[in-house]
Amino acid sequence: MFRKVKKRHSSSSSQSSEISTKSKSVDSSLGGLSRSSTVASLDTDSTKSSGNSTSETCAEFRVKYLGAIERLQFDMSKSLQEPLDLINYIDAAQQDGKLPFVPGDEEMILGVSRYGVKVASLDQCDVLHRHPLFLIVRMLCYDDGLGAGKNLLALKTTDSEQKECSIWVYQCSSSEQAQSVCKVLSASFDCALTSDKS
Repeated sequence: MFRKVKKRHSSSSSQSSEISTKSKSVDSSLGGLSRSSTVASLDTDSTKSSGNSTSETCAEFRVKYLGAIERLQFDMSKSLQEPLDLINYIDAAQQDGKLPFVPGDEEMILGVSRYGVKVASLDQCDVLHRHPLFLIVRMLCYDDGLGAGKNLLALKTTDSEQKECSIWVYQCSSSEQAQSVCKVLSASFDCALTSDKS
């Protein structure tokens, strides 16, 4: 039950951001499996602004919630800096039974805006999770490896004091949907950072 890498996201810089995509092969630390992957990375060190409009920084997607690993200590958080480290950690958590391989049947609305990520019930009456933009450390998406074309979307968040981190995992219906979520989030970062400068 190994995965293919698809996307990563980092938000540590105060500069503008842009998406770049490249293909590469990576080695998993779980069994030495070689994964052919396409990684779309959020480059927060770029000085070029893409001038995103409001419509590009706000969107809603239907996803399913796989689970979360909450309140990891700072030392563990430091060891999960790279996308492959995060994917391997999620893989191990699934094999250890801490996270399921398949989500429940209930669909949810994952909304992305310049304020962050909000996950709510389909009727929008119940808000299940809120991830403020400034607390999102990384976002990545990758094939779940189960052969049905589903992608997992992983969010790594921290607390306001940056002493702990949590990993939230959602299932997207396709790689296109997962990459769309990541692109909208990167546009939200770009918009927020541009606003901070003005």
